[in-house]
Amino acid sequence: IHDEPEAGPPRIIALWPGFKNEAYGIACDIGSTTIAMHLVSLLSGRIAASSGASNPQIRFGEDLMSRVSYVMMNPDGRGAMTAAVRTAIDDLIAKVCAEGNVERTDILDALFVGNPVMHHLFLGIDPTELGGAPFALATGLSVTCPARELDLKLNPGAQCYVLPCIAGHVGADAAGVVLSEAPQDSDEIILAVDVGTNAEIVLGNNQRLLACSSPTGPAFEGAQISCGQRAAPGAIERVRIDSQTLEPRFKVIGCDLWSDDPGFAQATAGTGVTGVCGSGIIEVLAEMYLAGIILHDGTINGAMVTRNPRIQADGRTFSYELYPATGSAPALKVMQNDVRAIQLGKAALYAGVRLLMERMVVEKVDRIRLAGAFGSHIDVKYAMVLGMIPDCALDQVSSAGNAAGTGARIALLDQRSRRNIEQLVRRVEKIETAVEPRFQEFFVEAMAIPHLTAPFERLREVVSLPERVVISSEASTRGRRASRREAKSG
Repeated sequence: IHDEPEAGPPRIIALWPGFKNEAYGIACDIGSTTIAMHLVSLLSGRIAASSGASNPQIRFGEDLMSRVSYVMMNPDGRGAMTAAVRTAIDDLIAKVCAEGNVERTDILDALFVGNPVMHHLFLGIDPTELGGAPFALATGLSVTCPARELDLKLNPGAQCYVLPCIAGHVGADAAGVVLSEAPQDSDEIILAVDVGTNAEIVLGNNQRLLACSSPTGPAFEGAQISCGQRAAPGAIERVRIDSQTLEPRFKVIGCDLWSDDPGFAQATAGTGVTGVCGSGIIEVLAEMYLAGIILHDGTINGAMVTRNPRIQADGRTFSYELYPATGSAPALKVMQNDVRAIQLGKAALYAGVRLLMERMVVEKVDRIRLAGAFGSHIDVKYAMVLGMIPDCALDQVSSAGNAAGTGARIALLDQRSRRNIEQLVRRVEKIETAVEPRFQEFFVEAMAIPHLTAPFERLREVVSLPERVVISSEASTRGRRASRREAKSG
């Protein structure tokens, strides 16, 4: 028997003979890149098993808009993507059941969160209207339906509940973040950012809540980066650059040693050094900026080629070699286009935050929470050095982990929280960045590192930021010639 008394007569979910002292539910965050799932005891709240998998919809498009375009251009596109994500979720259910030694028939409840496009495709709803202004949701309400209607093999009486969406591109996952972080209960101004291919941003306190989304793109997750890759063993995740010699040292996933430690080569022989993941991209660019290799406008400083051969001419621009070629594997280089890809993503993120701050009439935030897989692994200092987030005391910037997934677990275990979030999302003020004239202005200013005009005074208390330097075309040409001479002599 399941449900809160005020919801009406109880529903009979399942019957067992004898004494049955355990029942389970699943909480699932359907991300555009990754699907994360927890198998949870409904009686104790214990997490019995957790797992994740890549979202198979990636083969239809890397980002949300490309998937919406696929639906628009292919008559069978929506059905194919719906079937793909439901199959992946059902496979994950089998995986967590095996890990937790739980029968599928013991799962009585399932709760899902996801961005609006993922939300619609999972439910089999056409997301076409989300592809253009006014970015209308087919439904923003919470959805409850039998699990069998979503092709999920659970207990025959199991129900699925999907959290409500907040706005056209601020989805049920953002509602999960609000449920987890509870900015509505705080006197402080809290900024919560779920960083992914589309950043969902919530700003506010117990007086007012605002939300928007910003098209950051997949660069933060290693996509569209020449040496980028997803987080996996062998990927560079931490980077430090000596400001005098410009030599790097780094750590890779799966090894505790730094690259200049004895035994590093032997320790990484199995995985190799295969690429740079999202957190590594942020750190290497921030370190390049702090060392003077990258200028305030994001240009790789060609005048530095005489100081270290790692800075190399690349056509009309320059690159920085992080790791040399080994055998058949090419060198891992940070190219000018890589810097630009991160600049575009971080400028979109900062501009979205700044738009909410202006609408709320605040010049600073008291606390910042970074959610999502990417937000969980980046060093907040380097995120601020690049200007991804506004100036804030570093000890007040922290990771929220998978806050959307945490919110899903809360709603799975607490029926009243479902009613609360349904009411709360109606209070949230939605800002649509795509149609806001000021967004473009904020975006252009945020392209600079860390920012064109923001002083970042609190960051300067703990980090020595370089003075702004402008390199003339003549100096850049000299650097290119020097690089060519070194290449010939080598």
